[in-house]
Amino acid sequence: MPDARAAEAPYVPPNPEPEENIQHSLFGEILDWMLAPLLLLWPMSIAITYLVAKSIANEPFDHALKDNLTVLAQQVREVDGKLAAHLPDSARDILRADDVDSVYFQITGPHGAFVDGDRDLPLPSEEEVVDGPEVQFRTDRLHGTPVRIAYAYVHLDPAHPDADGSLALVQVGETLEKRAQLANAIIKGVILPQFIILPVILALVWFALSRGLSPLAQLQERIRARRPDDLSPIDSRQVPEEISPLVGSLNDMLERLSQTIDMQKRFIADAAHQMKTPLAGMRMQSELALRQADADEIHRSLEQLAKSSESATRLVNQLLALARAENQPHAGLAFEKVDLIQLARNTVQEWVQASFAHQIDLGFEPLDDKIEIAGNAMMLREMLSNLIDNALRYTPAGGSVTVRVRRDGENALLEVEDTGPGIAPSERANVFERFYRILGSQAPGSGLGLAIVREIAQQHGAEIDLFNNPRSHSKKNPGSLFRLTFPPPAITDDHAS
Repeated sequence: MPDARAAEAPYVPPNPEPEENIQHSLFGEILDWMLAPLLLLWPMSIAITYLVAKSIANEPFDHALKDNLTVLAQQVREVDGKLAAHLPDSARDILRADDVDSVYFQITGPHGAFVDGDRDLPLPSEEEVVDGPEVQFRTDRLHGTPVRIAYAYVHLDPAHPDADGSLALVQVGETLEKRAQLANAIIKGVILPQFIILPVILALVWFALSRGLSPLAQLQERIRARRPDDLSPIDSRQVPEEISPLVGSLNDMLERLSQTIDMQKRFIADAAHQMKTPLAGMRMQSELALRQADADEIHRSLEQLAKSSESATRLVNQLLALARAENQPHAGLAFEKVDLIQLARNTVQEWVQASFAHQIDLGFEPLDDKIEIAGNAMMLREMLSNLIDNALRYTPAGGSVTVRVRRDGENALLEVEDTGPGIAPSERANVFERFYRILGSQAPGSGLGLAIVREIAQQHGAEIDLFNNPRSHSKKNPGSLFRLTFPPPAITDDHAS
């Protein structure tokens, strides 16, 4: 015998829950959207502040470097055709007097000939060479150390300023330690307060969000404090304006729920009331049969008991049909294409034997070959059965009931006509209500058949109309004509297949 466990399908772990079904916190979402840009922009602000601080730090030191260059350039002279710098030792000491940075200077003559200063100080590149006495600045490297250099070209012969041989290059440079110290001091002065302010900002944001979302928590507590049977609307004046649409939607839902519950209560009460009559009749007939000794009397009592049982069964079936019809919109069943002629033909055939018992001529008139509508075949059959049953009950013996299917433009028409007593115009609006019976009517029934018809018709988007039978010429029995108008099917081929 094979192992039953071997035939079992292997365990497949459940798929992870889709991300859209994962519950999110509104507080967390808002906090993320507020803090994420803040935490992203904070490093950017530090970088921008550092660049600005460097620019600010360069300004005063470049100005001092320019002054030194100007003083040094004034000492450059041409003596006996040779370039010389009359710079006393005290001036050199003052120029290089810096406790933090190293200061360099260089004087070169025409064609790059070295005159005085530091030979290792780099010369400007070809792109950095400019005409004119304006002081220029550049950042270069000396012995692997970055230096800031101010340089200018000095005209030795003012009478011929355009002569190439009369230009001398004067440069003054210094390392960047003081600049870095000043930039760092600026950064510290700006950033350190931010480390204190940022936690305060985060605490204020947290507090503001908590206060801003507190109406939601209060609304939640008010709803939880309600009694289970309290379906009264929520007061929207006590909530913020942004939550008012949500509260309005909840109130609409509560109103619909209250109406549904009231309808169910009325339905149960009416059903219980209607069930009393056949059940009381069954009890009375059974007690009567128990007291009878005559076989014929017992037989009559049992016949009445059978009729009461049949009436109770029919009432229960109609109650179940009405419950199915009312819950059909929530069942999620898709409509499909239904051949209305074939459905009507099959339903009429099911009622042929009943028409013989009532001695009524039951006929069917298909005026087209095929008429399709979008619907649920089971519910449509139930609807037509109730119309035929209603017509057979109210049509006297020897009368006729006709079911007709025809087309009116793009719409499909389903008609059930009889030769019964008809329905007065003043009663036509009421006969579709549940448990409604016309006064003086002797025909047995529960008053649910036409209510079922209306419910199913509404689900299928059909219009129902009630007229006198135009083919009946009897004043006593003008007859009735029930006409249902169905729209053309508007479903996809996938549903149709």
